Amino acid sequence: MNWPTTDPFLFCAHHRDDYPEGNAQMGPAASLAGRHLGRDFDEEKSWRMYHGRSVPGFPRHPHRGFETVTVVRSGFLDHTDSMGATARYGAGDVQWLTAGAGIQHSEMFPLLRSDAPNPLELFQIWMNLPRADKMVDPHFTMLWNERIPRVIEHDAKGRISELTIAAGTFKDNRPPAPPPSSWATRQESDVAIWSIRMEAGARLELPEVNPGTLRSLYVHQGQGVTIAGRAIANKRRVEFEQPGPIILEGGSVEAEVLLLQGAPIGEPVAKRGPFVMNTQQEIRQAYADYQRTGFGGWSFHDNGPVHEVRKGRFALHADGTFDEPV
Repeated sequence: MNWPTTDPFLFCAHHRDDYPEGNAQMGPAASLAGRHLGRDFDEEKSWRMYHGRSVPGFPRHPHRGFETVTVVRSGFLDHTDSMGATARYGAGDVQWLTAGAGIQHSEMFPLLRSDAPNPLELFQIWMNLPRADKMVDPHFTMLWNERIPRVIEHDAKGRISELTIAAGTFKDNRPPAPPPSSWATRQESDVAIWSIRMEAGARLELPEVNPGTLRSLYVHQGQGVTIAGRAIANKRRVEFEQPGPIILEGGSVEAEVLLLQGAPIGEPVAKRGPFVMNTQQEIRQAYADYQRTGFGGWSFHDNGPVHEVRKGRFALHADGTFDEPV
């Protein structure tokens, strides 16, 4: 479920849950007996409640000093936060949240269909902030599915590779900008987040990068691929420190690969729980500030709110701006 990462990335989780039909509360219409509710992370089960007790997901929790990038491949998330912002997004959308000086937020997985299963698949990626930006104001940006570039590449034999570009540029294809204080906004960061789907046997060349940029490729579906001449099995990661082009070759069946790329920030990292700073003293200060201020408090009726079942995808930002897919 959790994959190793390298600077500037801190964490990458792959959530894949085959949720059943939903009930009237948008939780699973199935027995919860035998589950460790409040901390249900059993990877042997086909779906999990995580920290949720009636609706799966992650009720309110704080962050400081880094960013979360949530790439939703299927299913939906309901977002609420201590800035007063709310959202529902999914089915190809990406939410990019800069926690900065501190935020509480809730990420719940509403099961919107009562007449069919509710599969969920997403990547949640944590990316560090440099010291100069760790205490910026919190901010989130929605990258709606309809505006995220999807690039189709054909190899010499006509076999297809499809790249979904959540961050970075591929052949002049660029998604909407991340939040303004993100490490990814700096040209020298060379940040890219790409989902790559390859037909069986397809060949794809990834372009060269700036010297010093690190690239990790995670094979997460199929029966493996060949990367730079080396066979990489499913559920394995390979990291590249060299800047030259990389050749990917699909295996015997369709495969999928996640690419995380970026220039290292290169600063000390102090982590504890939901906070990422540069020193342990700053971590202690983060806990003290959270206990004192609640990072803006919490104005919602419970710790894991979900929106109306019929509500579509939307984002209501802290400044009152309303945003939805076009």
